[in-house]
Amino acid sequence: MASEDVKTPESAVSTIVNLAEEAKLAREGVKAPRYAIISICKSLVAGGVAGAVSRTAVAPLERLKILLQVQNSHNIKYNGTIQGLKYIWRTEGFRGLFKGNGANCARIVPNSAVKFFSYEQASMGILYLYQQHTGNEDAQLTPLLRLGAGACAGIIAMSATYPMDLVRGRLTVQTERSPYRYRGMFHALSTVLREEGSRALYKGWLPSIIGVIPYVGLNFAVYESLKDWLIKTKPFGLVEDSELSVTTRLACGAAAGTVGQTVSYPLDVIRRRMQMVGWKDAASVVTGEGRSKASLEYTGMIDAFRKTVRHEGFGALYKGLVPNSVKVVPSIAIAFVSYEVVKDVLGVEVRISD
Repeated sequence: MASEDVKTPESAVSTIVNLAEEAKLAREGVKAPRYAIISICKSLVAGGVAGAVSRTAVAPLERLKILLQVQNSHNIKYNGTIQGLKYIWRTEGFRGLFKGNGANCARIVPNSAVKFFSYEQASMGILYLYQQHTGNEDAQLTPLLRLGAGACAGIIAMSATYPMDLVRGRLTVQTERSPYRYRGMFHALSTVLREEGSRALYKGWLPSIIGVIPYVGLNFAVYESLKDWLIKTKPFGLVEDSELSVTTRLACGAAAGTVGQTVSYPLDVIRRRMQMVGWKDAASVVTGEGRSKASLEYTGMIDAFRKTVRHEGFGALYKGLVPNSVKVVPSIAIAFVSYEVVKDVLGVEVRISD
């Protein structure tokens, strides 16, 4: 009996491919809850690993992007990707390239886990409703439905981990020459709570949510739709059967990341600037001693857009876009492929596309 209990969850994996079959198993026996727990854990682990691997691989570019986003146009230290990376290396050493990555991974691991898991659940739910609405049990997700599922996943994941994102941003812009305010992630969280209140942990949340809808939505929609198109049409001999090679999947992920970040990037800039509001040392850390703290104060998202464009021009909304583009291409690609590879290793047969 004990051996049967061990085998049952694994054998059940291959039988559960949608919400209807999950409900059927739940009605027929008590093994369904055990499967659900195992499946959830595997999916969360795969998403977390994918996030950690992909973000660490591009940590130097992530830090440079944030420094470019928040620096003052009258006190330029970082002029581009190569120069910026060299400047960080020269002034802060190798460790400076990965500053804030610990807090970043602490945020991205749960964020990625929740995001991928939420997308799977949202996709199954939306597909089930779509099949019921159309009366066609063989109906598949359309690109628009995938966009909706991705948007839901992005909103849930961003909201759940947003305080970590704010703290990561503040840790990242600190340099060796800056007056240190935060010794680490937990110290930063407690300091913000004590000095600025709990609402400060969600500064810039609105543009983040607005930005995450096209960003995550397009990432999933483009990735899944592109994979589906390649499998069905098999162009240029890229696909021999129903499986795509790792290289092809990386290319799909790169295309998805490029489209998503280009559309949502201005909102990311505004979010990052709003996160710096209330940080007493932000003026000297970010904008230079010649600028007053008031230049960093915004009453809201629209005000931040207006002041940024008025004082620095429309191009300021795309500060850091080049290193971000260089970062996004491998990051999103690695995240998608890592997620699928880890799920294969863990023996989960149901993938995102399914």
